[in-house]
Amino acid sequence: MTNSKDNFCVIMGGGIGSRFWPFSRKTLPKQFLDFFGTGRSLLQQTFDRFKKIIPSENILVVTNDLYANLVREQLPELGEGQILLEPTRRNTAPCIAWASYHIRALNPNANIVVAPSDHLILKEAEFLDAVEKGLAFVAQSEKLLTLGIKPNRPETGYGYIQIAEKESENFYKVKTFTEKPELELAKVFVESGEFYWNSGLFMWNVNTIIKAGEMLLPELAAKLEPGKDFYGTADEKRFIDENFPACPNVSIDFGVMEKAENVYVSLGDFGWSDLGTWESLYELSPKDAEGNATLKCHSMLYNCKNNILALPPDKLVVAEGLEDYLIAESENVLLICKKDEEHTIRKYVNDAQIKLGDKYI
Repeated sequence: MTNSKDNFCVIMGGGIGSRFWPFSRKTLPKQFLDFFGTGRSLLQQTFDRFKKIIPSENILVVTNDLYANLVREQLPELGEGQILLEPTRRNTAPCIAWASYHIRALNPNANIVVAPSDHLILKEAEFLDAVEKGLAFVAQSEKLLTLGIKPNRPETGYGYIQIAEKESENFYKVKTFTEKPELELAKVFVESGEFYWNSGLFMWNVNTIIKAGEMLLPELAAKLEPGKDFYGTADEKRFIDENFPACPNVSIDFGVMEKAENVYVSLGDFGWSDLGTWESLYELSPKDAEGNATLKCHSMLYNCKNNILALPPDKLVVAEGLEDYLIAESENVLLICKKDEEHTIRKYVNDAQIKLGDKYI
């Protein structure tokens, strides 16, 4: 594989990951955790993956000010100019816009892959090959590209992309985007063969995304495009601290991808998971004969089926008669709830914060 000085990677690493509470905390979100005992966090694994095809000096991490030291500690190879620190959370469109203006100041011909920091890729070689082909695709034309994942189940936790006509080899025009559907609609999508999971992973030339952003999100562009060369200078962070909080809170999917005319998708099957929920972690974890997944801790289970147990390594869980439960302990919080009701975890987090403050968040 060859490195290209024109290829850049933006890793988005500023989320809180509240659906993984109590493991994922405000002070130590899931992207900084090692879920599988590999010795590398999800953020580190993402960096390791992309540096195989992109020069490490061209990899940027956009994160919240709160996590500056965590990023520096986990990725000491990054220079200060490779860590973009947001003063507040404003969703993915402002994050990507800032990174794009910053990269354009470094290289006006840059091709960019944008990736979340918390995805799992099991078939890495196929994935990296698709990214390289995607970067070559967007380098030659004004197209916005996303990666579509072949669905293996009617998943309600992912967005879906409907494909239209084939452009070339493995690239298709996007017909529609659909946010997380109800189960019956998800079943129809999977059976049709026209719909793919939206991976949230994007590729484009820097000028293409800036042009699309200025056309479709002019109020965002007005905040972050100062009309002079702030980016790459000592004034950049001061300018961002002043202007970023006033940016609209909008996702790149809703703000740009669902509205633009020049959106394409590259199809693949990479053993991909966005590792967004305890259920997704359960699906990926080894299980005993009764479908129980035990992570890090020890367990003695009697008449138990299809549970996920995640406690500190020195803990022993003894359980009787549980089915489809999540039991997770981290620091000062023990969570016990039905596994298929984990969408209420955000409610638990909010309630705990309201009643008890930030001590348990």
